[in-house]
This record gives sequence, structure tokens and C-alpha cells, in this order.
Amino acid sequence: YDPCCVRHFSNGEYICLGGADRKASLWTKEGVKLTSIAERDDWVWCCAPRPNQNYVVVGCNDGTICMYQLIFSTVHGLYRERYAYRDFMTDVIVQHMLTEQRVRIKCKDYVKKIAIYKDRLAVQLPERLHIYDLPSDETQEMAYRPREKLHLALDCNLLVVVAHHFILCHERKLQLYSFRGVREHEWLLDSIIRYIKPVGGPPGREGLIVGLEDGAVCKIFVDNGFAIPLIKHKACIRCLDMSASRDKLAVVDENATVTVYDLKTQNVLFEESNASSVAWNTELDDMLCFSGNGTLSIKTGSFPLHQQRLQGVVVGFKGSKIFCLHYVAMQTVDVPQSASLYRYLEKRDFMAAYHVACLGVTESDWRQLAMESLKALQLDVARKAFVRLKDTKYMDLLKRIETERKAHGHDDTVLVATVLAHQGKFQEAAKMFCKANRVDRAIEMFSDLRKWDEARQYSHNADPGHAQELVRRQAAWAEEVNNMSVASETYLAAGDYLKAINILGEEGWMDKLAEVARKLNASDTAELRACLQYF
Repeated sequence: YDPCCVRHFSNGEYICLGGADRKASLWTKEGVKLTSIAERDDWVWCCAPRPNQNYVVVGCNDGTICMYQLIFSTVHGLYRERYAYRDFMTDVIVQHMLTEQRVRIKCKDYVKKIAIYKDRLAVQLPERLHIYDLPSDETQEMAYRPREKLHLALDCNLLVVVAHHFILCHERKLQLYSFRGVREHEWLLDSIIRYIKPVGGPPGREGLIVGLEDGAVCKIFVDNGFAIPLIKHKACIRCLDMSASRDKLAVVDENATVTVYDLKTQNVLFEESNASSVAWNTELDDMLCFSGNGTLSIKTGSFPLHQQRLQGVVVGFKGSKIFCLHYVAMQTVDVPQSASLYRYLEKRDFMAAYHVACLGVTESDWRQLAMESLKALQLDVARKAFVRLKDTKYMDLLKRIETERKAHGHDDTVLVATVLAHQGKFQEAAKMFCKANRVDRAIEMFSDLRKWDEARQYSHNADPGHAQELVRRQAAWAEEVNNMSVASETYLAAGDYLKAINILGEEGWMDKLAEVARKLNASDTAELRACLQYF
């Protein structure tokens, strides 16, 4: 046909073309036809795009003038941390959300649909279907290479790809094709399919969860010709996701309500309004997030919701990172996990707290987890936390505690008191020692700290031998620090006259030495001879 008008559209990225074929069509600047804008009854003589907007005015030979709005829909696919989307209508960009790596695939044709799964990528073009794979040895770079190019003109609502197959959705029908273009299975469901999500599985035996317009959700395995019913929801399904352990299902319906089901009991575990999308955490089974009305909500176990402002739609949740689609841009949002960690600590569920900490918390949060689990004698969790912190002092303490626990007749109360003492909580530790009838350990602790007043307070509850030993240790310490006056008085109080006499004589304190000599009995011959040496 004869073209009659050519105009640039959208800052020169596209071209509007009209002519004798009685159509106005949209082309790329490289000359690839994308779609027809309008079909008229006569030749199209002029096309005039509105600057900076997606409107095109078409003028025809019969004198009619019409204005059309072009809507560029988002064509994309997401699996775990890999996100693929259409760019400039003919290219596909695959982005790794964690490493921010990107690769552009030039298809040189109008990209209609995209599906991605692990190391597979499927791109639907008007007359072809391209299958790409990612070599398994590619660990650092994403280098997708063509695997199959099928000359198929496919008409479908949804496209899904798995390891060895691709699935087409036509209203109520699902069709499974091999990468050679051979149809292997077909499922006819009771209602129109609204949502499909692959949930993984061995190659050739993957599972899909399918949400229907009548509220039913079923599971389909690609090697099984029968759909397995999961739940029957009360409204049309808009979005759904399955937990990592495959025992819980989250559903968002057309009423913007998110509902979590227990698949074993069919009971509703959680329900909340104002939700547009939902995603389970792929690394923590009890954590999910959902978005709606500009708010991101995170639900962990049975704890209250944690909410923060977020523009966009949640499409994925991995560890402490949430993948959010805002208009046509995908962004990664880091969410704090400290709130969930402390809630698990309050519940004394230390292993769950450790799993949350592994998603990403601060060093002070790790230390809090380590200290609380050590105090509760949860030694496995404490060891893992202290290894993260590289705290060798507490790792040595852990070895000591483990050794003591293996001994016959050990008392956990004494071990907890030991932990409190290492944490600097000396009064609490002393009370725990007394509770375990080990006052001697409390006295020994305060003696090592040179806190003699506190040690004497607990020596009243100890046997005379421990009290006497405390006084001797105090005297020895005074002698070490060269406080001879206190040392001599303490030795006298402990009844060790010989050491006191030696100190008084060496220091030349004859008056005090004479007083000590007067108090001695005639039977104290050794002490009297020691006094005579200094007179």
C-alpha cells in the first residue's frame, strides 16, 4: 500500500503511519510493526500525535477526524528474584533484583507476553514463541541463550513456562505444550481462570496454583491430567500465593480482602481488608506481606501487623527484601526484621527468632538474641549467634557450660547464674546461686571482683569455713595492693596471727605488735617467738 503520512510518536521512539490501506498503525523507529491504531473507511491522509501524551488524531479522505488513546500495558513476569519486562515493545529486559544485574534481549518483533521460571524464559511474539535458557554454569552473569523458536500463532490470556513445558490459558482451558510445540495435556476448569502461579517442583513434574473467577483455587501438576481442589473462596480471585512449606495459602479477592487458609484444616488463619496483592516470604514460612492503599503490611506468625508507607504493588518477598512494582518500574525495598525478632524473643521461641535474624538484622539485635538464648540455656541458638558476632569470650563460656551440663547432678540454676555473672548482672547472679544452695559460688564471685562488702553479706548464710576463707582472701588482696594496715587487721580478724605479726614486724609497728603479743596465750609459742624476733 502507499503510505500517506509518517509522524514521530512518544519522543521519537515510535512512528505513526497511515496510508492507502485505510489504517493508522504504530511502528518502532527500527521499522517493526507493532499494532493497528485504527481502521477507517477511506484512506488515512494524516496522523497527529498529541505532544507528551498517548493520543493520536487520525484524518481520512472522507473528511472524518477521530482521536484515539493508546494504552501501553505492562508486560512482565517474575519468579523469585528474577524479573523480566518488555521495553520499547520489542525488547525484553531480565533483571536480577538482588544483584541489580540486567540483560537485554532484542526480539525485533512485537512482544505480546513474557513468562519466566528459574533458568527458563518464554517470549510470545505475533507469529512465534521463543524459549531461552540460562546455562547452569552462569553464576555471576545472566547470559540467556535461545533454546527453541517455535512458529506458532498463539492466542491466550496467560502464558506460563516451566522446566520442559509452557502452558497457555484460554478462559477456562489450560493447555500444556512441550518445547517442540506438541500439546501433551489439557485441563478444562469450572470457571474462568483469573490467576496462575508456578510453585516449583522437580523438572517435568512442576506444580501450578490456579485461581478461578468463582473463588475456587486448585493445584495442577504438569504430569497429571486432573486438577486438585484446594479451597473454595467466597469471591473472585485476584491474586494468590502459597507458603514455602506448601501448607498455607494466601488469597486476595475482588473485594480487596486478603485471606490466609490452612490447607490441611481449611480454616481461615488471618483476614484483612485493603489489599491488592500478596506474597509469602520464600525464606521464612510464617511471614507474608501484602500491599494496598499505599501501605505495606507485614504479617509474622500470630503477631500484630507491621505497616509502613509504600507506593506500588507487592509481587515478591525474599528474606528482608520486598519486590514492588510501581507503575512500570520494579524496585527492591528493604524491610526491618527487628520487630519480629523481639516478638519471638518475648515468646521465648528462640529458633524462630534465629531464623528471622538470618533474614537481616543489626549487630545489636544479634547480640540481644545471643544473650537471651544463652540465659535460657538454648545453647545451639546462642552458639550460632555468637559465631555470627565472632565473640570468642562467650564462645569459651559456652564450652564451659556444655561441659558442666554433661556432669552428673548438674543444676541449670547454677549455669544460669554463671551466665548472669558474665553479663555483669552480679546481684541477680548471686540470688540465683543462693537459690541453688551454692552460696559459696556467690562469695567466690564477689571475692574475684574484690567486692568484699557484698561478699560479707552472703557469707552470713554460708558455713564458717567459707566465711573464714573470705576473710583470708580479703587479707591476701590487701597485702597484694600493699595496704599492710588493712592486711594485718584482716589477718587478725581471720585468726591468722602469724601472718599479722610478720606484717607488723616488717613495717616496724611495735605498738600494734605489742598489743597482739598481750592477747596471745602462753600456748601460742610459735606466735610469741615470732614477736620476740622484732623486739
